[in-house]
Amino acid sequence: MTAQAPAPAWATPGARGAAVTARRWFEGARPRTLGAAVAPVAVGTAAASLDGPLRWWRAAGALVVALGLQVGVNYANDYSDGVRGTDDRRRGPVRLVAGGLASPRAVRAAAAVSFAVAAAAGTVLSLTVEPWLLSVGAAALLAAVTYTGGPRPYGYAGLGEVVVLVFFGFVATLGSAYVQHRTLPPEAWVGALAVGLPACAILLANNVRDVDTDREAGKRTLAVRLGAPVARRCYVACLVGALAAAGACGALRPPALVALLAAPLAVPLSRTVLGPADPPALIRVLVGTARFQLVVGLLLAAGYALA
Repeated sequence: MTAQAPAPAWATPGARGAAVTARRWFEGARPRTLGAAVAPVAVGTAAASLDGPLRWWRAAGALVVALGLQVGVNYANDYSDGVRGTDDRRRGPVRLVAGGLASPRAVRAAAAVSFAVAAAAGTVLSLTVEPWLLSVGAAALLAAVTYTGGPRPYGYAGLGEVVVLVFFGFVATLGSAYVQHRTLPPEAWVGALAVGLPACAILLANNVRDVDTDREAGKRTLAVRLGAPVARRCYVACLVGALAAAGACGALRPPALVALLAAPLAVPLSRTVLGPADPPALIRVLVGTARFQLVVGLLLAAGYALA
C-alpha cells in the first residue's frame, strides 16, 4: 500500500490547520523588507519640506501606496514562485505557497487586497494633486504584478534590480516629493539614488543566496546571468554608491551628511558577501541590508529636515 503524502497545513483541519495563523501571514509579507517602502517616502517628503510646509496626510497617503505595493509584490512573488515550483528547494524567509502554509488562491487574494489598498490611496492622491499621476500608479502596479507573474516575468529575465531602482528608488522618492508641492527638488533626485541602490542590494543578496536553485528552476536573475562572484561585487557597489549619493546630498544640503553615519553598517555586510557566505549568512545579509537602507533613508530625511 502506497503511503499518502501529508496534506498541506492550509488543508488540515484543527487549531493548527484550516487557516494560516496571523503570524504566518505577517511573516509572508516579509516585514523586514518593508524599509524599502518607508525609506524613499521619508526622503522624498523631507526633500519637499525644503520648498514649504508639508501636507502630512499626503505623506501618509504616499506611505500607504508604497507599503501596499511592497506587501503586494511580496505576496505575489510568493504565489508566482510557489505555483511555478521555483521555491521548492529555496532557503530563506517563510514561503506560504511552497511551504504548504496557505493555498495559492489565498495568497493571490492577499496580494490583490494589498494592491487594491495601494491603488485606492494612490487614486485619492492623484485626483487631489494631478490626475496624470494615475498613469504612474498604473505603471507601478503593472511592475509589481509582472515581477514574477504573467507569461513573461521580468524577474526571471534579470531585470529585477533595474525595475527596483526605477520604482523603489526614483518613482517612490520623487512621487513622495511631488505630491507635496508639485515640485521635484534636486535633493529628491539624488536622495532617490541613496535609497534606491540599497533596494537593489537587497534583491542582489536574495538572488545570490538562491543562485543555484534559481538556475535549476530556469529563473535567470541578474545573479544567475552574471554569476555569483560578479553579483557579489555588484552588491558592494550598490552600498558604496548609496553612500556616495548620500555624500552628494550633503553637498547640496550639508546637514544631510549625517546619513554617512550609516557607513559602518555597510562594512560587515560587504565582507560577508565577498567571502564564502552560505545561504544562512546571506539571509542575515538581506536583513542587514534592509536595515542599512532604512537607516540611510531616515538619517538623510533628518538631515534635510534640519536644513
